[in-house]
Amino acid sequence: MRILLNIIIKEFLQLKRDPRLFGIIFFAPVMQLILLGYAANLDVNNVHTAVFDQNKTVDSRKFIEKFSASGYFSIDDYVDNYQEATDLINKGDVLWVLVIPKDFGKKLARNETAKIQAIFDGSDGNTAGIAMGYLNGIVSNYSKNILVEQTNKRGMHTAIVGNVSPVLRVWYNPDLKTRNFMVPGIIGLLLTVITTVLMAMGIVKERELGTLEQIIVTPIKPLQLMVGKIIPFVLIGFVDILIVIAVMVFWFGIGIKGDFFYLIFASFIYILSSLGLGLFISTVSKTQQQAMMVAMFGILLPMNFLSGFAFPIENMPNWIQPITYLIPLRYYITIIRGVILKGDGLLQLLPETFALLGIGIIILLASSLRFSKRLS
Repeated sequence: MRILLNIIIKEFLQLKRDPRLFGIIFFAPVMQLILLGYAANLDVNNVHTAVFDQNKTVDSRKFIEKFSASGYFSIDDYVDNYQEATDLINKGDVLWVLVIPKDFGKKLARNETAKIQAIFDGSDGNTAGIAMGYLNGIVSNYSKNILVEQTNKRGMHTAIVGNVSPVLRVWYNPDLKTRNFMVPGIIGLLLTVITTVLMAMGIVKERELGTLEQIIVTPIKPLQLMVGKIIPFVLIGFVDILIVIAVMVFWFGIGIKGDFFYLIFASFIYILSSLGLGLFISTVSKTQQQAMMVAMFGILLPMNFLSGFAFPIENMPNWIQPITYLIPLRYYITIIRGVILKGDGLLQLLPETFALLGIGIIILLASSLRFSKRLS
């Protein structure tokens, strides 16, 4: 026990002697969470719009005002021909161009269907699709208002008929803000980066300096050395998770609706997985640069893409979806989003908890065996 305690103290002394590493551990996650929390935002609140109004009547102006008054569209420019509209879209100055034909006002006066044209930049399909939804909603409401006005002018009263009226209730994220969904996932991603990379680079750095070989020739057993190196990073992971959760709550105003202590317990299980991955990386890397490259391209990027952090797993091809069951970050993101947004606990997330625990034990044991063989 005394030997183990000395190894742990040695690891913390090494951290203390490297101020840059200290900043990476405790300050970088905060800055990354704040920056990514604002950058990872899929909300579409300002659709840049150009208008090609060939009608130029009171009717067309009222129609255009519906877009600017909606709060979603920003009328940035008016053009006089299709070439100007094309140039604005090609430059990326606007997302779409609203084209109002010459006979727009006349057809409305004759109670005929007046067609408009919407030219979208579809290179960003998600943004264009959301903007099209806004457009359809505005056009639909405008058409209904015209029908009501024409009916009232004629003194006609339409018979009341049965209809369907939806009453919308949004649970868990009432404001439909992407940030509320993304920030918990970013916490899981940051915890992965910190624990995996630091664990791998910490061991590889000692191998480069030759201190690891000096420790091997001492009476210290491989198990004691491995546990002594893992425990400090477990504690660092706990401190990091508490820091980023505090930033999430007090900076972004995203409260934890579920069991906080279960969240910490699940974080501990996940830290075992990420440290196991870091331990494995240290056994296949000879330099810190190699460890960083293996961690980023061999571990972190696949976990980012296949965990459901940014891309829904249900939308992935059928042959890829089974692979995601091997990604521990998939289960941790489900747990952290469930606890923070939905108020879930252990009972609701029991399958994910057991899966995360099983994968963590397998990864840690396999990496520990490989690490022990390398020491031998």
